[in-house]
Amino acid sequence: MNRPFRKLSAGNVQVAIWQNEGKNNEFYTVTISRRFKDKNDEWQSSNSLRLNDIPKAIVALQEAYRSLVLKEQANGLSNESLADVIE
Repeated sequence: MNRPFRKLSAGNVQVAIWQNEGKNNEFYTVTISRRFKDKNDEWQSSNSLRLNDIPKAIVALQEAYRSLVLKEQANGLSNESLADVIE
């Protein structure tokens, strides 16, 4: 099983950044999940968010985006390329 390139959490919301290999390049994808305990006190994951989870998801996703942009900058992309990433 593949492991995430990086995991970020904000409260019970977790974002995982996955490194992927394409035919001609490397690219990244992001998954988001919410951790909770069920009625049997067992930890579960869901990709559905409650109202109070949305701000946590925003924080975690912003940090994931920041992490990926900084990685791209470290790899020598120009500011024009970064502008394409932002759009």
